[in-house]
Amino acid sequence: MSSTGPGTSARTLLGRLATGFRECHPGGPPAGADPPPADGPLGWPGYDAMRARAHERTGEHESVVCGTGRIGGRDAVLLCFEFGYLGGSLGERTGDRIEAAHTRARELRLPLVTLVATGGSRMQEGMRALVQLQRVARQSALTRAAELPQFAVVRDPTTGGGWATLAAGADVVLALPGAQAAFAGSRVRPAGADPAAYTAEAQRAAGHLDRIVPEAELPGVLARWLTLLAPASGGRARPEPVPVPGALPGPSGGRLPASGAEAVTRARAAGRPRAAAYLDACLTGREEISGDRCGGTDPGVLCGFGRLAGRTVAYAAQCGTPTRPAGYRTAARLIRLADRLRIPVLTLVDTPGAANGPEDERAGAGPAIAEVFSAVAEATVPLTSLLIGEGGSGGALALAAPGSLWATPDSYFSVIAPESAAAILKRGADQVGRTAEELRLRPQDAVELGVVRGVVGPAPGTAAERGDARGAADGAGGDREAAQER
Repeated sequence: MSSTGPGTSARTLLGRLATGFRECHPGGPPAGADPPPADGPLGWPGYDAMRARAHERTGEHESVVCGTGRIGGRDAVLLCFEFGYLGGSLGERTGDRIEAAHTRARELRLPLVTLVATGGSRMQEGMRALVQLQRVARQSALTRAAELPQFAVVRDPTTGGGWATLAAGADVVLALPGAQAAFAGSRVRPAGADPAAYTAEAQRAAGHLDRIVPEAELPGVLARWLTLLAPASGGRARPEPVPVPGALPGPSGGRLPASGAEAVTRARAAGRPRAAAYLDACLTGREEISGDRCGGTDPGVLCGFGRLAGRTVAYAAQCGTPTRPAGYRTAARLIRLADRLRIPVLTLVDTPGAANGPEDERAGAGPAIAEVFSAVAEATVPLTSLLIGEGGSGGALALAAPGSLWATPDSYFSVIAPESAAAILKRGADQVGRTAEELRLRPQDAVELGVVRGVVGPAPGTAAERGDARGAADGAGGDREAAQER
């Protein structure tokens, strides 16, 4: 069980995470309103007494505490569940406080952090409690429309409507180790159900939350996320695009490939720099999102946010493996979140193509790729794309920004892999090189064809940029010429 689950009060947890916490209260009932009925809307016998005992035990008047505070020097609205008050259940007055927290976040233009520990809707209030989930969803939608980020921390337990709205519906979902996280509470699951399937770890493996965070690390992780996704000060102003990263040293030494076959060999070379190296070279303070929220993850696609020259940028990067449907959906999720928060996007393109096994088709490869094409086409923030390796057909093109795609000397882009093209044309293996030449897949060919804007030179500070890499001087003139914009 997590150490910030039922055994830790809401105010103790808030004290560990935030400084300067100031509680905000929802407004009282309208003037002249009838007093609340005894024992709640259902007249549940003893309900008033239950609430009185919960107050004596916790000191709280409801199952949530909300207010403003600072985490790592960043202001936020905080909404923390008190599990000791009727199991952190959601009733009408809980809905009042959740609405008050969202309203305050929008008034102050602050991020909202929800620390969830709940058993679900309060049965003593019946359907009047259950419809609070619609109210929560509406408030979350209004806060999204205000371009404010929402974070959730899943504590133990987080079940029922609390999981299905406040937690799973947040932009970034973190969880404490071992926390129960599921729609079904522990007493209503099928007989013999594996309890491990209802944990935060299982939800992360299935792509439903972003990261498991030990309690001691939670303040630092939240502080980094609040810094990265702080609301844009420029409102709807279009942000500046991400600068094109320079090429990292690879097999070419900075030279352009002489043939299509050479381009393919270089792009497939084991020692070529991959996405992680590029992200490490140009971004600091990175935090990743994980999962497509549809039941899948793809370790071959890295998505998240980082800092570049003092500002936040988003990234979606292929790692050189066939991209699975979950990878495309995660990339689409990243691009749409960045677009809503007015954050420019960098994509790194590197895949032999979309994964195409039977399981990938069942998982919706086509619809997932379509989702990325749509997210890129609909984005109102600038996208910058760099082809760093293999550009295999539509599986690579989906992450490429139209009109803002660049390439490294160790890359190629092709409508189809040369081996596949040769097979379709009924050519033998000895004709693959010829086919690669006819496909015009070299990076400089892509520039001439108008698909790529230019071939980038070495990243500043690298051996090739200093002129130390073998062959860099030989290829410099060609690289400079190819890097000219059309």
